[in-house]
Amino acid sequence: MLGKGKGKNIPHPKSTNFEAEDDYQTPPAKRVKRDISDYAQASPRPKHSPNKATRRDEIPDSDADSESEELEAEPRARRTDLETALPPIETDKEAIEAYEATRAAEQANDPKDRLDGRKWVRGKSSIYVDAFNLALETVLEDEGHLFDEAEHAVFREWRELEYEAQYLYVRLFLRKTSSWHRISKLGYHSDIADLPQAITDLQLVRELPAPSSQAEEHPGELELPEGTTLETTTAFADRSEDCIKDLEEASSLLLLDELKALAKTAKVQGKNKKELLRAFRRTSGTQAGLGWAGLKRSETEETTASTSSGFGEDEGRDVTPGRRENRDAHWVDKIMAETGPCIRLSLPTLKLFERAHLVFYRSTEWTEKSLTTIILARIARWNFPEYIVSRSANIFASRSLLLEFEASVRTQFRVDNILEFNGTPTKDTMQVILDVFEQVYPRWKALLAEEQRKEDSIYSTGEGAYLRRLSPAWVYTRIIHKGAYVLGKFKHHQREHEVLTELLEQRLFHTSRRGDWYQRKALLEEHYMHLHLPSPPECKDTESQKKHWKRMALRTCEDGLQDQLTHLIFHHDLQKRTMKLEKQLKVPKRQQHEFTHVLLTKPAERTFQGVRIERPPSLNSSRRNSEQNTTPTTAVPKPDRRGAKTIWLDPAVHITTDPETGEEQKVEGECSVEAMCLSSYRALGYKGYHSEGGILRTLFAYLLYDVLFVYIPNVFQTAYQTCPLDLHTDAFFPSRVSEVNGRLNDVSNGEAGKLIQEVWDSHHERKTCVVGLDWAFELADLLEIADAWPPAALSTVMKVMAQEYGQRGGGVPDLFLWKPRVDAKPAVDGAKSDELEGGKGIGGEVMFAEVKSENDRLSDTQRMWIDVLSGAGVRVELCHAVAREVRVQG
Repeated sequence: MLGKGKGKNIPHPKSTNFEAEDDYQTPPAKRVKRDISDYAQASPRPKHSPNKATRRDEIPDSDADSESEELEAEPRARRTDLETALPPIETDKEAIEAYEATRAAEQANDPKDRLDGRKWVRGKSSIYVDAFNLALETVLEDEGHLFDEAEHAVFREWRELEYEAQYLYVRLFLRKTSSWHRISKLGYHSDIADLPQAITDLQLVRELPAPSSQAEEHPGELELPEGTTLETTTAFADRSEDCIKDLEEASSLLLLDELKALAKTAKVQGKNKKELLRAFRRTSGTQAGLGWAGLKRSETEETTASTSSGFGEDEGRDVTPGRRENRDAHWVDKIMAETGPCIRLSLPTLKLFERAHLVFYRSTEWTEKSLTTIILARIARWNFPEYIVSRSANIFASRSLLLEFEASVRTQFRVDNILEFNGTPTKDTMQVILDVFEQVYPRWKALLAEEQRKEDSIYSTGEGAYLRRLSPAWVYTRIIHKGAYVLGKFKHHQREHEVLTELLEQRLFHTSRRGDWYQRKALLEEHYMHLHLPSPPECKDTESQKKHWKRMALRTCEDGLQDQLTHLIFHHDLQKRTMKLEKQLKVPKRQQHEFTHVLLTKPAERTFQGVRIERPPSLNSSRRNSEQNTTPTTAVPKPDRRGAKTIWLDPAVHITTDPETGEEQKVEGECSVEAMCLSSYRALGYKGYHSEGGILRTLFAYLLYDVLFVYIPNVFQTAYQTCPLDLHTDAFFPSRVSEVNGRLNDVSNGEAGKLIQEVWDSHHERKTCVVGLDWAFELADLLEIADAWPPAALSTVMKVMAQEYGQRGGGVPDLFLWKPRVDAKPAVDGAKSDELEGGKGIGGEVMFAEVKSENDRLSDTQRMWIDVLSGAGVRVELCHAVAREVRVQG
């Protein structure tokens, strides 16, 4: 029995993942929002691209849900590494038509079209099939050794399919691949002339040779998932007549309106589709009338085909008791008569094509945009940076490692599902994670040794960094990290300390978590390790043992601060613990660490008053905005709702000329709260932008341009990228640590303006597409900013961006402000020159301001950025917008 530890609870640093309560309470399950799935837009839309929101390419004539169906909100889709590296591509109908027009105009073989070498003909090919086959043929050409004989036979069968069958398969591949689709509602009439023949081709059962590889067992996996291995026969798609036999699967085919009609016949009730399905299945399982009906399949099909009335007519028929079928059979046949024949992609072939795409995209996730964006980028009239394209053909050394990587991802999903998606874990579920941890641990150690050997003897510096993300060891390291958390919950502190030590000894996987590991290891050493690990012989009593382990904790903090792979966002907590331990150990003042120059300060607060505009709710306004104010226009409006957009009068008065009288007029313009505060700051002598993270991303692109596009194997796999594939991962910084630090030293030495000017001169005319770089910022402003920003502070902020570009996309304060430096006056008669510290002249200053209306609060990401900027010595203000007057407009 696991009991609770004695003594008081020790608080954990805010930036660690070890803050959960020790009590195993299980609240209602809910989906927890994960930061990793909320990638921010990496780069602004180029000015010359259409300025409209990207919309999902709708599938014409497709099977759609009923408009009356209540659908749950889908989680925000993750972006693949490829999507973050390519420019913002429109994948709508216009973009597809532009591609087809380009291909039709070529009238020649395209070397990138690895099909049959035939000319492109409208109606005989499409961007979807082209992209699908490009990925497949590229993989088979370079990495065909990862597939066995039976799988190669499937690929040969695929090549022999007619174009229309391939087109139908690819479109279904991009939809709900595990779902049944009604043939009567598939559509695609403009693309497929003979839909029945295409369906027949996909559903044809084909003979395969015996698989030349055997199924393997992998650590942490319960059992091999269905469809992982091919059988002696296969088809590209399944027939509903052969597969749908039970009520559970059949009822899921119904739309809400159809289900309501069926539920009315069955006399069941429910508020939405989920409740109706549950009630319908439960009722079917308890209805005695259907149990003795004993309907024959042939009789049911005839009856349901000719009758649309209720089921009572069938229950009274005389049947032979010996030929009774399952009591659900009648309902299944009734549903199938309503839906008609359905088609579903066969699971074994689907898994095989998914594996091929994993190898091509170097990612376990892809979308319709992933599939088409490379081809669309190729026809775009944009300019891309010059770099060496490199695609490694040995990303997976063997088929066995590829299959193990797939299995490790499935195991990781199972662990995450317990910890993050089902409320607070219970003791039993935590024990499941611990069991997975123990199974994975030996294999993890073996893979670590192998990867270290390759790093020492095979890879050049940084060559393997990005590829390691596709190693089972990378996934296992994350599982080990989760296992260490569970060990802490179970108070197995000695084992947890050992695991954290091993995690820190390796420097190949999940380097972005090293700060977490140092913090937790130091906490364990400070409070618990004197109870579990031996102390030196001279430490006789408990107090001396505690003092020894506090010295060990202090050494761990020092190691963490000196580790180049420890991200700056963890330095603050490590510094605080260091100062606390030195005080407890009574370290002499002259030997203590000095962190006063980086101590965080709370942002200064400033208040601007303005005129806020209130309007009554309109029929066209969103629900959220319409709920802001429900009072009549004559009443005093209620305070703003938290997070709701407000309208203010711009305090800057604009002068216009009346076209009729020629007289000048003063015009008050409406604006957002950020624009109102920006105008107020300008009245104080500041220049500025409401850019949020835009100015930082632009400065990063200018200052680290050469570092972004330095040759690193495997991170530039197309000629149409705006950044390396690993920029948004934790592999970017370690693989370029020397180049990044060298460039940051240049910035610290005051060369930021020179670097910006060089990139502008080389690329402004071509408007080169670079991640985060917005060419709309004026060069003069950027040079003023570089001159006014203290070099050391600018270098620190750029280092944070280099270490965590993907995670730091949001939360940057709303306003970026600066005052240009005024050249210092020369000294006269030996007097001290009028200069500020660091060689800056009078007035050089940069500042960030986070704008908050009434009842608005800082988010966690905003607090993090305020800490980072304050720690770097940059002034940050919390700007409160207060309405001195509220004008109600009808």
